[in-house]
Amino acid sequence: MPVINVTGLNKKFSISYQPGISLRDILDLTECRVRSACRGTGSCGLCRVLIEDGSVNDPTQQENIYLSKKSINKGVRLACQVFPSQDMSIQIENPAPQSNWRSIDLNDLFHSPVIPHQSSYQNKSSSQSMGLAIDLGTTHINLTLWDLVEKRRLTSRTGLNLQCIFGADVMTRIMAATQSPEQASEICKLALDSISQGIFDICSREGIDSFKIQSIVIVGNTPEMTLLTNHNYELLTQPRYWTSQIDYGRIDSLKWCELFNISQNADIQICNPLGGFVGSDLLAGVLSTNMTADSKPGLLIDFGTNTEIALWDGSKLWVTSAAGGPAFEGCGMTSGMSALPGAIYQVENGNALRNFKCKTISNKEPEGICGSGFVDLIAQLLKANIVNEKGKFQSENMQNGFAFLKDCQHITIHSKDIDLFQRAKAAIGTGIKCLLASSGIPLHSLENIFICGVFGRYVNIDNAQKLGLLPHLHESKFHLCGNTALAGCELLLVYPKIMKQFNFIRDNSHVISMSNFPDFESIFLENLFLCPMEV
Repeated sequence: MPVINVTGLNKKFSISYQPGISLRDILDLTECRVRSACRGTGSCGLCRVLIEDGSVNDPTQQENIYLSKKSINKGVRLACQVFPSQDMSIQIENPAPQSNWRSIDLNDLFHSPVIPHQSSYQNKSSSQSMGLAIDLGTTHINLTLWDLVEKRRLTSRTGLNLQCIFGADVMTRIMAATQSPEQASEICKLALDSISQGIFDICSREGIDSFKIQSIVIVGNTPEMTLLTNHNYELLTQPRYWTSQIDYGRIDSLKWCELFNISQNADIQICNPLGGFVGSDLLAGVLSTNMTADSKPGLLIDFGTNTEIALWDGSKLWVTSAAGGPAFEGCGMTSGMSALPGAIYQVENGNALRNFKCKTISNKEPEGICGSGFVDLIAQLLKANIVNEKGKFQSENMQNGFAFLKDCQHITIHSKDIDLFQRAKAAIGTGIKCLLASSGIPLHSLENIFICGVFGRYVNIDNAQKLGLLPHLHESKFHLCGNTALAGCELLLVYPKIMKQFNFIRDNSHVISMSNFPDFESIFLENLFLCPMEV
């Protein structure tokens, strides 16, 4: 892929890209965005960049209006009017204020086969009726804005869930909420503030009237939803509710509309979960993949801090959740980071120790390792006999960490990181075995395995199988899907009648609590080893 060398906000970095989108949209995928207020139509004249090297398309009519001939001759252009197709170097002349939010890479979005919809963002003027699809995750919140009349996606955002200051996992946050009503209210407010900031970033940057937002649909895991509504979160501390449906209570829609600064008549819909720790995000993922449409058995794994698993046996959906912890989000690890530019997402063995090869998102200099990178790295360490099947370093010299890249001594992996990964993968392996045993479906009968979440976009299937993270089946059965929860949420937003299908899936599902499953502890311990999964 071609590469753009960028200078801006006192930073220099490179980003690889797929030709076909504007320079503005490419930069929006990074933390170094250019200022804008017109959704990329060229009508604000703010997104100025200096083309230092490389050929691009000729100046457009919009650029001739907002830029002087002298500036154009110097190389100044509007980023939204430039559509690069080769290597180039640029300098951002008018950088946007730094933000917690960025655009979602189109490759991270899952395009559902249920009803085809836009595969790219549209920059035309929108109608008077817009809607937001929101996937409320433990670590990240993802939003897409839609024109509800023309049924087209306008733009998107992803950002951190501010609740992270109360813990990286949902149970830690729930325990914090139970300490006092005031603390629970603060955790609730942080989630609402996160969504509000995402909406503000979209509207202020894209030049959109927020009062045109008439509808919001929200999906998410059950704990996050109870914390969002500040209702019944304490029930999740009691095992008897782990397979029961949880009532979110009623929300104050007018108050939320005022906080989000949207139409006071907007319809805000929180999709009901299945039960316990299995939320509406999993059901939305099942909806968007259409895995229940035929009699072929299938498995869906939505990787995340709270990993949810669904098995379709041809007539019934068996579901459970696994405490994946932050391992698959890259958080909580010594050199871990989210799947952002600069994150190592692929690791290959080099010719010598400490000379592993890696690839980073957007081809930036390595800043840390995301979830899929940890899978590759641990698989390579196991292959090179640096780590054994128990997850222990073979050499005592590495007990204080291993710098696997010769030129990046600050990026290391420690024993505690491998231990975190082992516990996460053991929980998922146990979940898969519990569902197979409960449904009576043998592993070899699975025809489709959907790997979901941002982790699912980058994971190496072969390495994941060698570590026992995924079942050892033919690679053709695996589908790397990206964010299926958000895709299902979009379907519910844009095509409300699909709610009937969503409810059908929900009514034909059965929640399995792994803690009550026979031999849970022995199955979990077996899956701690770094070896192929045995079912």
